Amino acid sequence: MFTIVPVLDIRHRRVVRARAGDRAHYAPIETPLAPGSEPVDILAGLARLHPFRAYYVADLDGIEQGRPNLDLVAPLAVTVPEAEMWVDAGIADAAAARRLAEAGAGRVLIGSESAPPPRLALDLTQEGHPVALSLDFRGDDFVGPAALLDDAALWPDVVVVMTLARVGMGRGPDLAKLEAIRRRAGDRRVFAAGGVRGPDDLAALANAGIDGVLVASALHDGALTSADLAAFG
Repeated sequence: MFTIVPVLDIRHRRVVRARAGDRAHYAPIETPLAPGSEPVDILAGLARLHPFRAYYVADLDGIEQGRPNLDLVAPLAVTVPEAEMWVDAGIADAAAARRLAEAGAGRVLIGSESAPPPRLALDLTQEGHPVALSLDFRGDDFVGPAALLDDAALWPDVVVVMTLARVGMGRGPDLAKLEAIRRRAGDRRVFAAGGVRGPDDLAALANAGIDGVLVASALHDGALTSADLAAFG
């Protein structure tokens, strides 16, 4: 089943509007789904829009500065207890991943841009932790250890293809890159991130064999309605 995963980009404890990976200029989000930019309020607004099965939290303080906001994870998780909370907090070692899981992350994200040891995602999987690997791209350039892109044997069962230059820009998903990674992924689940403009892009991704998508702007701008979301389950 195709899975739509809303994204909350959190910086300085506020949900911000992400654009092209230019994090220094992300501003607090303005959305019809909730007043203000408090993470719990935004999450509750998204939950009213659709019963999503998972949510993706990008803790930008953790990713940029190595100071994850672990105390934010549990309040978010209890707000949508029926959903899986994916959290990217700049994890680059096993101890930090375990702390994030203990804080309430249902799935720990290992982002290639955080330069983790290439086997980290597999080692955590063997310990029994649900994880996902984010393969991060700026333009055509891969960001992170080359082995993570080159050796699909290092990939866990969930892989996110993060095209940062397309985030919030309305340029559409990078289907060529996604399809190339899909061909190498075997039975792993592959998720797109960046560029979704509306339901036509969701259909194109599903038709290309992509398992799901991370999305933010199209939800807050009304380009994806409750009816659109329900059509994809």
